[in-house]
Amino acid sequence: MEVAAPTGNAPQLLMGWTHTAFAMGDTSCVGEARRFAAHASAEMEWGDTDSGRLSIVVTELANNLHLHAREGRLLIAAVPALGLVEVIAIDHGPGIQDLPLSMRDGYSTGGTQGAGLGAVRRLADDFDIHSSVPQGTVCVARVRQHREAGDAPAAPPQTLRVGAIRLPLAGETVCGDAWAAALDGPRAALFVADGLGHGSEAAKASGAAADLFLQAPFGDLREQIESMHAELQSTRGAAVCSLRLDATAATVRSSGVGNVVARVVTGLSDRSVVTQHGTVGLTMRRPQETTTELPSYALLVVHSDGIETRWHPASIQRLLGSDPTLVAAVLLRDHHRARDDATVVVVQCIE
Repeated sequence: MEVAAPTGNAPQLLMGWTHTAFAMGDTSCVGEARRFAAHASAEMEWGDTDSGRLSIVVTELANNLHLHAREGRLLIAAVPALGLVEVIAIDHGPGIQDLPLSMRDGYSTGGTQGAGLGAVRRLADDFDIHSSVPQGTVCVARVRQHREAGDAPAAPPQTLRVGAIRLPLAGETVCGDAWAAALDGPRAALFVADGLGHGSEAAKASGAAADLFLQAPFGDLREQIESMHAELQSTRGAAVCSLRLDATAATVRSSGVGNVVARVVTGLSDRSVVTQHGTVGLTMRRPQETTTELPSYALLVVHSDGIETRWHPASIQRLLGSDPTLVAAVLLRDHHRARDDATVVVVQCIE
């Protein structure tokens, strides 16, 4: 997600970033992840203090995965436009029996000094964690560049928060999915595209659609899809979903073609957003617009077909107040189809 800072009353534009995955199979993988993060911070010209904080966060989370977890993966994404690096730890068990106890400095079940999670929580600018037994643990930590020593950047008040994970198919260097968003107070425009297939040609199609979305993110939904259909005819085509959230009106307006899934989840309900069959750029009917209720404190979840369609809402209903990227990570862990690119975007209503 690359972000253009708003000027005046202009909305904040976000263009999805890609996460790089590191499987924590042996100790060499810990060093590989640490070097990747060090290179990212050097590219962003971070100072020694911020680079050091990032190194500790990556090392502690990676070591925890290597020493204690089954099928542990560390996902890292650098976002130069925001001056941050996002680190996500995901595993498939055994889970943490007593999470508050595990956060204490000096606590260890593996014979180490036990500084891991406590150090990560102190050093990261954003931190959230969820664990269940035996399903496993998911942790999200973000380290931001501090322009002045000891001075963390102030986060503006928000009505809507966006979290996302975008992963290419294993073995590919680019992701065939794309996502983008525009945030404007209680309003948000959100877009997800899944290029047909995977690799560079799929990325070309989804990226072209996302670029068109960002030209007028709050424009007419049907006209936007029709413009994408014309633009993508020189590509292999894509499934797309474009949405407009209005927290004040408590609605989501949407138009979608193909197998991008969108659902509105609350503690009591789960509503699917209707899309139509077809492929943008190849063949589709005239786009239709639908409206779905958006209750307070709801989660809007939009994902490509790299995520299984029939996931149960109970898996995330207990996470309504969590960091939206953590919600995305739980869905990725439990419902990722390993044979395709995967993108999950979660928008959280916090008022």
